[in-house]
This record gives sequence, C-alpha cells and structure tokens, in this order.
Amino acid sequence: MRVLEKRGFRVVRQGKHITLSNGAVMVQVPRHTVINAYTMGYIAQMAGLTPDGLRALL
Repeated sequence: MRVLEKRGFRVVRQGKHITLSNGAVMVQVPRHTVINAYTMGYIAQMAGLTPDGLRALL
C-alpha cells in the first residue's frame, strides 16, 4: 500500500480488497497480513513496476 501511494495511487474504495487508482490504472490489493509473492508480483506488474523497482521503494 505505501509503495503504491508513493507512486501516486490513491485509495478508491475498501472492502475485502483495497482498490487504488492513479487516474489511469486501478489495482486491487488483498487485505491480508501476508501476501503471496506471486500476488505481489502481479500487483507490481499492474502498477507498472518491476520486482526490483518494487523492492527499491520498500
């Protein structure tokens, strides 16, 4: 969530998943304490980040 907010994404709605948008792209992030690595990779891909870019922002 914090990484996406650093990239300009803002919360659109919340429920079981949190939906974020930067105006052009919408990304859904599950509300789990632990997120699977494959799911995190997919979220990064949808947000236009590479795995290395995601790690750099953490």
